[in-house]
Amino acid sequence: MDIKRTVLWVIFTMSLFMLWDNWARYNGKPSMFSPAPQTSSAPASASASAQAVAANGAAAAAAPGAAAPAAQRELITITTDVFKAQIDTLGGEVNHLELLQFKDHPQPKHFWDPFLEVIGVKEKAKDVKNIVLFDDGKKRTYLAQSGLANELWPNHKSVFTAKPGPRELAGGDTVQLVLEAEQNGVKLSKTFTFKKGSYAIDVRHAVTNQTAAPVTPSLYLQLVHDGTKPEGASFMGGPGEFYAPAIYSDAEKFQKLDFEKIHKAEKESAGSSNNNHVKSAEQGWVAVIQHFFVSAFIPQDKGQREFRTAQVRDNVYSVSTIVPLGAIAAGATKESNATLYAGPQTTSVLEKIAPGLELVKDYGILAIICKPMFWLMDVLHSAIGNWGWTIVAFTVLIKLALFPLSAAGFRSMAKMKVMTPKMQDLRERYKNDPQRLNQAMMELYKTEKINPFGGCLPILIQMPIFLALYWVLQASVEMRGAPWIGWITDLTSPDPLFILPVIYAISMYITTKLNPAPADPVQAKMMMMMPLVFSVMFFFFPSGLVLYWVVNNILSIGQQWVINNKLIPAEHRTK
Repeated sequence: MDIKRTVLWVIFTMSLFMLWDNWARYNGKPSMFSPAPQTSSAPASASASAQAVAANGAAAAAAPGAAAPAAQRELITITTDVFKAQIDTLGGEVNHLELLQFKDHPQPKHFWDPFLEVIGVKEKAKDVKNIVLFDDGKKRTYLAQSGLANELWPNHKSVFTAKPGPRELAGGDTVQLVLEAEQNGVKLSKTFTFKKGSYAIDVRHAVTNQTAAPVTPSLYLQLVHDGTKPEGASFMGGPGEFYAPAIYSDAEKFQKLDFEKIHKAEKESAGSSNNNHVKSAEQGWVAVIQHFFVSAFIPQDKGQREFRTAQVRDNVYSVSTIVPLGAIAAGATKESNATLYAGPQTTSVLEKIAPGLELVKDYGILAIICKPMFWLMDVLHSAIGNWGWTIVAFTVLIKLALFPLSAAGFRSMAKMKVMTPKMQDLRERYKNDPQRLNQAMMELYKTEKINPFGGCLPILIQMPIFLALYWVLQASVEMRGAPWIGWITDLTSPDPLFILPVIYAISMYITTKLNPAPADPVQAKMMMMMPLVFSVMFFFFPSGLVLYWVVNNILSIGQQWVINNKLIPAEHRTK
């Protein structure tokens, strides 16, 4: 039992760290385990696109028509059932995109919130707005750009002309926006196709050679993002707010990058883009990932392509892929198709968009457990239709799978409880001889056929399941805002009425009473206090995670009753 209590204290200590992290993020403050947010000396503004570099790494020179007076610019808004996107004709870039079916995650309301707001510890609740991915404002720079990797031809600094057409679905299934620009005899046409119910935007680039000689252009697709870290980043790696560029290739698979490392690499290599990532491959895409959401530029045409990262300017970075288009004869046109995905990290959707895109859903170091766990929960959810009841069903399956181990553990604990007076007698007899005490205890275990570690194994197995479920709840957009019953309206947020933590405390108290009491009175009191301490910690944990433990404890109580009354000999039963 000593080893079991040691394991419980390890779990208790880890839970305290998780509690601190959740409390920091709950109050909108950075975790003490994450670096301080990086600030920019120059705020991001609408001029960010004008200061960006071309994808070939050279500054885009002011070619004829490249710099446009403000009066020639047009901001075009495209509205679908899932998007409200804004495209700037200066560069033909997507500089604003709202997800109409996802709202900013409101913080749960508690009875103490008014008091915290009065004393200034907590900000007053703000109006819930749509989630914004692409943006070009004072606090965020996030752009999707494309063009030809030659400063003399149309690029993300050129002025495009928009062809007339519908700007909303208006009952149809698709809406298109066509932009055209011409520089030095090379014409670039961009066609954005938005589809009903889809977060994938088809982007077709058509290059027409209007000169008298062949040209050999390359197309770049790039995502630009500032390097400012969001507040409240989690030290756990998977859960929590974050922004990170990523590259996927058939050669190196998924590579999650870091803005700070890009900055260091640029500084050390004097802008030579000598960063530690794949440089070229036959297939692949680039992305910017964040908690629950992702944007990715995915070329659809097969062939060799380059991957580059660069620091565009102070605290603004780009990740891009460059696709050679080959030679285009005079008067000829060549097209290149790509997909711009901007939306939630829904596993079933990402798997259909591009190979490896589902890897942007980051489960951290426990991915090997989280992925099959989510797969099983997704299968259960397809049959049940409610994520809360899915967690209940998942917990039942876990208990059934672990029943043999739990039965062995309960048998061991029952025997330990029967042997408690004999063990206490040995402690009194050999209290001044620890070595002899250990020998006597081992002889007692051998005589009574007791495994002192038997009760620990189920707990040790439950710990990675507990941590993996924490990651799954925090990383799965499928559960974001998912209700269970009544007061539980979001399984990824804490219980607003603390009902589940209270039920958990009661169930854990009953479980503690059923287990053998420690011989040491101080340890016994500490063990009785643990239900209260854990329930307080669970005030700040996702309600879905607390639901798992509540169901687990209730099943454990019933399981222990069955084992005590059916599977354990009468002389060893817990009284």
